[in-house]
Amino acid sequence: MKNFTDLGFCKVDIDRERRTGYPEVIYGEGKTADQIKAIMGKLIESHGKVMVTRLKKEKAAAVLKEYPHANYDSVSRILVYGSPSRKFPGEVIVLCAGTSDLPVAEEAAITAEWMGCRVKKLYDVGVAGIDRLLSYREEIANASVLIVVAGMEGALPSVVGGMVSRPVIAVPTSVGYGAHLQGLTPLLAMLTSCASGVSVVNIDNGFGAAYQAALILKLVSEEAVVHEHTLS
Repeated sequence: MKNFTDLGFCKVDIDRERRTGYPEVIYGEGKTADQIKAIMGKLIESHGKVMVTRLKKEKAAAVLKEYPHANYDSVSRILVYGSPSRKFPGEVIVLCAGTSDLPVAEEAAITAEWMGCRVKKLYDVGVAGIDRLLSYREEIANASVLIVVAGMEGALPSVVGGMVSRPVIAVPTSVGYGAHLQGLTPLLAMLTSCASGVSVVNIDNGFGAAYQAALILKLVSEEAVVHEHTLS
């Protein structure tokens, strides 16, 4: 079986949406604008939508000339074409500790929206000014899934994990001073969190956190449909 399209420089996985629920996402770093445009063409042809992550402004400008209906966000460095085929019930809240974490937080937020999640953002709510976080306590408690982005010592996910009865996905960022070790310190802090229900993705991986959040809401949505059919 051949469920991919061979472009010579890459093999586009056109079957991925059927297997996993979402099309292949293009990782923009290391690819030329022409390569990205060629891959986009095949994905749009197969799925009617595509997302490119970690795309620099210069490459995005070249891609937009060919696909003017796409949208590019310079903070997250994400380009999207098309909209989600479904919307999930519930809400994903993306929190970040400080303004320096915004690129990773926005990567998570835009990815989650493109995958069909309703997203709310709570930014600059780090533990150094804990009152900022606590002022949103009710909204945080009512979220379906929480993505918590933090650099420095990475304390925010543990605090949030102790406030909620929902999944918390922690994202360490490479923001911080020397002993922060380019994100290794918050990564280890999050992995050793004393708060139950906290899972951790790789350093700066807002995309991976959002993908996991979308899968959680997708599963809940599917289970609700099964339950309705059983009752009827």
